[in-house]
Order: sequence, then structure tokens, then C-alpha cells
Amino acid sequence: MSSPIQTPPPLVPLRPRRRSFAGPFVLIVLGIVFLLGNLHMLSWMRLGTLFAHYWPALLILWGVIKLIEYQQAQRDGVPARGIGAGGVFLIIIIVFCGLIATQASRFNWGEIRDNMNIDDSDLDNLFGETYSFDDHLEQNIPPAATSLRVNDDHGAVRVSIANENKITVVVRKRVGAESKSDADKYNRQATPTITMAGNVIILDAKTQAAGDHAVQSDLDIAIPRKMELHITSRRGDVSVTGREGEVEINSQHGDVSVEDVIGNVKLHLEKSSAKVEQITGDVHIDGRLNEVSVTDVKGGAQFEGEFQESVKLAHISKNVSFKSSRTDMEFSRIDGDLDLDSDDLHADQLTGPVHLTTRSKQIRLEDVSGDLRLEDEHGGIEVSMRSLGNVQIDSRNGDIHLSVPDNAGFHVDARARDGEIQSDFPEVKIDNNEHEAKASGSVGNGAAHIVLNNEHDGIEIRKASAKASVAPPVPPAPPAKPPRSLPPPKVKVEPTEN
Repeated sequence: MSSPIQTPPPLVPLRPRRRSFAGPFVLIVLGIVFLLGNLHMLSWMRLGTLFAHYWPALLILWGVIKLIEYQQAQRDGVPARGIGAGGVFLIIIIVFCGLIATQASRFNWGEIRDNMNIDDSDLDNLFGETYSFDDHLEQNIPPAATSLRVNDDHGAVRVSIANENKITVVVRKRVGAESKSDADKYNRQATPTITMAGNVIILDAKTQAAGDHAVQSDLDIAIPRKMELHITSRRGDVSVTGREGEVEINSQHGDVSVEDVIGNVKLHLEKSSAKVEQITGDVHIDGRLNEVSVTDVKGGAQFEGEFQESVKLAHISKNVSFKSSRTDMEFSRIDGDLDLDSDDLHADQLTGPVHLTTRSKQIRLEDVSGDLRLEDEHGGIEVSMRSLGNVQIDSRNGDIHLSVPDNAGFHVDARARDGEIQSDFPEVKIDNNEHEAKASGSVGNGAAHIVLNNEHDGIEIRKASAKASVAPPVPPAPPAKPPRSLPPPKVKVEPTEN
């Protein structure tokens, strides 16, 4: 019995798998995005912000496309295409760039830009152009108005004297944009305004009204001399000339200049420099500053904060107070000059009582009158007294050189560890032992008391007249000996603030 022959089923030809359209879809989206950017229909900054917030939507669209392809393959009876190596690579790129963009969008770019001293216009030029606009504001000043308040977030402010009883403002504006039409729109949004609040005139530059788009408004302001002035500026120089009334300025990242003011001056500065001259009143400066110069002040001066570069003071008629992380000083007045930087302090014609505490500085004080209390570490000290009062100097790792008038009366107590004591006054008895030197004695009426303490260096007590007489004789004469320089401070790492 023969077995029946089974006929194999007919072969059904396999339908080819369709190509995935996820890749072309991504190319189309990217092409549209770049086209809109090149046509200035969307700004590159805006596109970056949108991507930082909505990049997960790209993964959702990718998943939807792959799901549609899978269902289509099931209906057609063909195997569904996988993601593939190229798809995996593209997903990794999207996730990686998206996470970076999201974190970047959370940064305070304004603060970072300020710390790096980057101007807004520098960023604008990367993605657009800078357009200039001019404007003019003018308004009569009501009789009740006594002060002006200026708010300018970005731009220079200059205040001068007006010949009439009105406020005049010349505005010079720079706008960053990708087209002229955009710049015109941002310019209209950032139009300065003048309003009244009680007896205060408020001038607002409105630089923030354009949102994220950079607008810089320089203001030239003319007002009557007898008006108080309050200025707030985040980025830009500030200049004030000719005021009768209080001047108060809050400034960041700019140079501030105040001159010819009858009244008090208050400066609150952040990473700025200050120049103040010809003030009939008190001066108060605080914050974190670079260079400071204050001269010709009829009142007192107070400084408090961190001073990164140099401080120059001259001709301040009343009490001066200075406080920083490294230096604390106070004296009654200064008729000469004082220069202070990270390594040196030099002053002449100081009137005491003088209190000075600092470290890691070479100190030279000339023509000091009255009481003196000085402390220093890791720096030499040279003091010349014009009118002797009570003196106490404490030093560590630096020589002490004290010059007093030869006709002065004083009692001295001095001690130097690991150093010697020298004196031009024979009345002072000196005992220079191997490890510690001591000196004591009274000169004249002994009215003033001098206390000198030094760790690890020497002490010299000289007559001021003898010091002044050191001069080269008339020719012919041997070459003058170079002046003795103070020894360098011993090595110690210190911060750079004054």
C-alpha cells in the first residue's frame, strides 16, 4: 500500500519591509528649524530655550513613529524594523544635548556674565546686530520736587547742572537684535519715562522692558544744582558733577565719579571703582571695590568692604575710618596723602589718634602727630613722628624703625626677640641678649610713653633731625650710600584684598 504524497503548500513571496521614516522626519524637523533661524523668524536664543525645555518631545515623537511602523508591519505580515545602530546613536545625542541644554538654562547667566565682565553687546553680536537710537526727554520740575531718582539697569549715567528749572535727558540707546524691525520694537518697549512720587522725580531707563533682548541706554541728565540725587546702576559708568544736596549711588561693574558736591556722598559699589573729589560733607563708601580715590573732603570719610587693587586718600579734614578683611585703620585727619595696595601702605601728615592693624604689608608713615597704635605681621614698619604722643607698635617678622623729634620727651620700653635694639638717645639703656633684646629709659620730661614689641626682628629708635640731616655733601663727595630698605616679609600666603 503506497503512502499518499502530500503536496507542499505554495510558496508565498515575502513582502519587503518598508524603510523607516523616523530618520527623514528628524531631518525635516531640523531643516525647518535651521531655515526659520536663517530667515530670522525665530531667534537662535529662543530656539535654544525651546530645545532646553521641550527636547523630551522629540523622543516621544520618535517612539510614536516606531509604534506606527510596528503596527503597519503587523498588518502587512512582515517583521518590524528595529531601532538600529543609527537610531540608538541619534537617541543618545538627543538625550545628551538635551540634558546639557536643560542644565544650562537653569544657570544665572546674568551673574556669570557680570563676574566675567562680558558686555551684553558681545553676546548680541554672536546672534545678531547692534542698532543705535537717540531720544530726548524734557520736563519742568514742580516746586515740590527736591530729589531725583535714576534707575538704569544697563548704561552710563552722567548728571550735570541745568541752567533752567527743568530736567533734560539725552538718551543714546544700543539695541541688540537680528533685524531692524525687531530693533525698532525693542526700542519702543525700552522708552525711558519720567514720573513723580511725592517730592521725588523718578527717571527709569526701562532697559528691562524688552525682556531677554539686550538694551543699553546711556543717559545724559541735566538738573538744577540744588537737588538730591539717588542713582541705581547695574552695568555702566556713573558720573556726577556739581550738586548741593545728598548724593547716593548704587553701582555694579562700572566706574563711579563724583565731583564738586556740597553735601554727603554715599556709594554702595560692587566690583566697581570710585573717584571722589571736592566734597563739602561726609563720604561713605562700602562694598567690593577695585580702585578708590578720595581727595579734598571737608568732612569725614568711612570705608568698609573689600578693596582689590588700590586706595588713595588725600586732604580729608575729619575722622577717617577704614575696615577690610586685612586692614583696620582710623585717624583724626589727613593733610597729606595715603596710598594703600595689597603689599604696601604709605601715608604722610596723619593726625592722631592713629589706630592701624594690618598684616603682610610694608608700612611707611611720615609726619605723624599725636597718639599712634600700630600692629603688623610679616612686614617692615617705618614711622616718623612730627609731634610725639603715646606710641605702641607691635610687629612680627619685620623690622621697626621709629623716628622721633630730638627734643621730644618720652619714656620707652622696647623688646625684640631674635633681633637687636639700636637707639640714637644715650638715655635709653639697651640690653642685647642672644635671644631677646630689651631697652628702657626716659628722655627729657618723659611725657610720652613709647612701647615697642617685635618678634623675630630688630628695633631702631632714631632722632628725626639726624635722619633728616642725612644728605650728600657738596661736591666733591663720595657716592651717597643707598637708603636702607626694609627687609622683605617672610614667606606667607595671604589673600590679595587690602
